[in-house]
Amino acid sequence: MEVWHLMSSGAVTVGPEDTVARAARLMERHGVGALPVCDGDGRVRGILTDRDVAVRCVALGERPEETPVAEIMSRHVLTIPPGADARQAAQFMAQGQVRRLPVVEDGILQGVISLGDVARCRACHLETLRALEEICREGAPGEG
Repeated sequence: MEVWHLMSSGAVTVGPEDTVARAARLMERHGVGALPVCDGDGRVRGILTDRDVAVRCVALGERPEETPVAEIMSRHVLTIPPGADARQAAQFMAQGQVRRLPVVEDGILQGVISLGDVARCRACHLETLRALEEICREGAPGEG
């Protein structure tokens, strides 16, 4: 099954200039642990996880109300095209030890696919289990 069948479209995003406090409020309001960071054209510039907020901002004594997302976001972002196979998405998640991938076409965010989304694909159960094993491995950076 292709990624676009499983992904969540209309993903909530933040801009690099938004404050960490605003991003945290969006995470809480929408029940998500990660937000793609996009510029005004919808191009993915990074990803901000709840772990980034806790470890790179709050734990260091930074002020979330004043700190721009660009200062703490993860700049290296694994992405996947909407036409890719869901098994490939699970493999990317395992390799990157992440639970979510922005779905990008021609550089523009189309949605987000999560490990839970992939788990809904009957043909992907083995890949989902392998990805979860890699993500949960001791010492893995993971996401919050």
